Amino acid sequence: MTGADHAGKVVGVYGSAATAPGTTDYAEAVEVGRALAKAGYAVMTGGYGGAMGAASQGAAEAGGHVIGVTVGLFKERGLVPNPFLKEEVHLPSLAERLNYLIVKPDAYVALRGGVGTLSEIALAWSLIQVGEIPSRPLVAVGRVWREILSPLATLGVMNPRELERITFVESGAAVLQALEAWWANPPAIPLRLGDVKEPPLLGNE
Repeated sequence: MTGADHAGKVVGVYGSAATAPGTTDYAEAVEVGRALAKAGYAVMTGGYGGAMGAASQGAAEAGGHVIGVTVGLFKERGLVPNPFLKEEVHLPSLAERLNYLIVKPDAYVALRGGVGTLSEIALAWSLIQVGEIPSRPLVAVGRVWREILSPLATLGVMNPRELERITFVESGAAVLQALEAWWANPPAIPLRLGDVKEPPLLGNE
């Protein structure tokens, strides 16, 4: 696909705020942002530093549209948005920010991160799973997410096919190809409509 084919499409990029400049993770986030922008995607992040700032930097340097979703709590603590944003969406609470970061993008890329990044993956996955939002690419980068999420199919209570909603890739270099493959052939996985089809009988009923 060309950049024109992606006009208007937004990719949410998630990752740790603790990712430091000069690290491999930071460089990878810059490259992911740059590749997405060159392909014609807009890039949306949480708007601050770390992996968010790195992806924003890469996208901005490639001439892409960079959206940052900031929050009142962090502003009160003195945090300022990274300097690469072309558009800022400011929301009062973390809950509203999380919802916006999941509902608005057309695709997601999760870089190496911690609890915050995991919460973004989990909410996106869950809302897609039940059909509250339309199916869209969810690309999880690196060994960490494969090792955390894959065991849910065997140790948790989950249909193994639900793992097909996530595209696991080993590095940021594979993100663009994973997105293109998903757009070309979206997986057909039945929606999860409920945990129990028939309620259990009560008492002597």
